[in-house]
Amino acid sequence: QVQLVESGGGFVRPGGSLRLSCEVSGATLDSFAIGWFRQLPGQKREALSYISTRDGRKDYADSVKGRFTILRDENTVYLQMNNLMAEDTAVYFCAAGPPYLIPEAYKIWGRGTQVTVSS
Repeated sequence: QVQLVESGGGFVRPGGSLRLSCEVSGATLDSFAIGWFRQLPGQKREALSYISTRDGRKDYADSVKGRFTILRDENTVYLQMNNLMAEDTAVYFCAAGPPYLIPEAYKIWGRGTQVTVSS
């Protein structure tokens, strides 16, 4: 059974950086994508980025393009977040699914990690 565990969230000042980690267990990363998403209370989950474990293909939402980078090292997928802004404050999730920026397409989710950007 595939399990995903996020870590690395926390508090950061505007302009700062954080690196989130998504550790995947229970499966070999070679046949699906790992995506990063975020959600504010009462709002829809927003897709940020994914990386295909089959061919390494990546994609980013326009809201984070140029600031966030998705990386993979064996069974861990990272989201490097630079130049963070207050509007990046949210709970961040990783999930396993098809290589699309569509949250509803992903079926296996981690529990999330809180990111707070504030001065």
